[in-house]
Amino acid sequence: MNNISIKIFFLLIFTFISFAQQDKYVEVNLKSKDYFISAYLREGMYYLSIEEFCKLLSIGYSFNTEMKRIEIRNEKYFIKILGRNPFISVKENLTNKVSIKQLPTSTYYFKDKLFIPLKYSLNLLEDIAGLEVKFFEPNKIFLSDKMKLSKEEKKDEKQIEDLSIKYDVVGISIDEKANGTMIKMKSNKKIPSYASSFKDNVLTITFRKVNGDTSKIKFDGTSGVVKQIRSRNIGNDLEIKFLVGAEYTNSEVLNVEKGNDILITIHNKLFKKTETTAKKEKWEFDVVVIDPGHGGKDAGAIGVNGAKEKDINLAIALKLGQLIKEKLSGVKVVYTRKTDVFVDLYKRGKIANENNGKLFISIHCNSTPKKPSDASGFEVYLLRPGRTKEAIAIAEFENSVIQYEEDPNRYQKLTDENFILVSMAQSAYMRFSEKFAEMLHNQFSNHPIITSRGVKQAGFYVLVGASMPNVLIETGFLSNRNDADYLASKKGQTEIANKIFNAIINYREHYESEMEAN
Repeated sequence: MNNISIKIFFLLIFTFISFAQQDKYVEVNLKSKDYFISAYLREGMYYLSIEEFCKLLSIGYSFNTEMKRIEIRNEKYFIKILGRNPFISVKENLTNKVSIKQLPTSTYYFKDKLFIPLKYSLNLLEDIAGLEVKFFEPNKIFLSDKMKLSKEEKKDEKQIEDLSIKYDVVGISIDEKANGTMIKMKSNKKIPSYASSFKDNVLTITFRKVNGDTSKIKFDGTSGVVKQIRSRNIGNDLEIKFLVGAEYTNSEVLNVEKGNDILITIHNKLFKKTETTAKKEKWEFDVVVIDPGHGGKDAGAIGVNGAKEKDINLAIALKLGQLIKEKLSGVKVVYTRKTDVFVDLYKRGKIANENNGKLFISIHCNSTPKKPSDASGFEVYLLRPGRTKEAIAIAEFENSVIQYEEDPNRYQKLTDENFILVSMAQSAYMRFSEKFAEMLHNQFSNHPIITSRGVKQAGFYVLVGASMPNVLIETGFLSNRNDADYLASKKGQTEIANKIFNAIINYREHYESEMEAN
């Protein structure tokens, strides 16, 4: 079996009088012959010339220097990579399925060459080269022909592996993002329960009534929030310890929707001490985006008194916006709609992002299938997989708006795995979303009519696209006579707008104090 080893080295050129600018290369040992690929060193990280990598392995590609884009084709994949962009498109030729991979840092474009971050691109290199890639040591990787084994050979290997000890948890995969780390734990059986604790920068998670292959449940990190993972079997339980950096904020453990695997997400802070004042300026609290749910052909829930949710949402939103304009200087209000029109869910997040929103508030009214009902009160939801049947039911109702859209297929199926990936992408904002949700809950905790039912979690499509702290509010139940009459009244709408506004004032103070501290 042939191996290709890749390692970084410096080619230093000295003259008698002066020191020339050093060039950087990746040294590639292919079938006992050395080749050299251009590399770029930026902020301590090596970037590999993807064009030269394709040339070396005779892989088809086209490079558009004007668009700063390279397109790579092999037997299995069609891959698009853009300069100065962390997102890479990978299409499977057989199924035409397209997936978007996010690197922890952007690609780099320099002197008409496109460079990819070497240590974060091992999976991508596998897709391109059709070879298995193993990380050996910093700036050194190995590519082998193992992935080219026939089905029969792979079956023989699997049978050999099956002769070894039968473990419940057989390994982990690590996906490092700029805002956290996701660990997928492969398990052969359902894990009934777990316990977790955090002390002295060590997160300990103990999974009950399973054992694990500790030789494969380990990791030595680099610049991510997770620095090291170690595991051990204790009696009938599996204990995994995560050594994390000072930027750690919180973690989550979730079962995937189908199968036995476990997803563990380790989140980091939004701001770091190393950020410059210039970078912080973009986070000034200067734009609030208000999203009145439903609208136009989508009436939303219908109250027992005949009131339409879309009208109530819009009335509260406009009153809230007016309060912000009058009483919060320096804060701009952006509406996803100001009239009775239908707006696609994905466009609402797009509007928020294009206006550099710092807080996204989606306003809705609740309802139950059975009318009238005793269910009453105010709720705040965060973008996370639904933990209860009630939360899932509410998410499904609010997301059902996609039936009115031109292209409902743009939305992925609601699954825990999909939404934990989304929450990873938004993990930098989650603690701010949680803080604002808590402040809203406090405002309504003693309300005489619409009392708070608490902060909950569910998967709302409208929050997926908003790259900023965000919440979805259910102001009350239109299936409840008292709630419905209060929500339909100008007095009720004004009072609710004032409560939300008070929470925004408190949140702004907290947000700006966090900015100042960092």
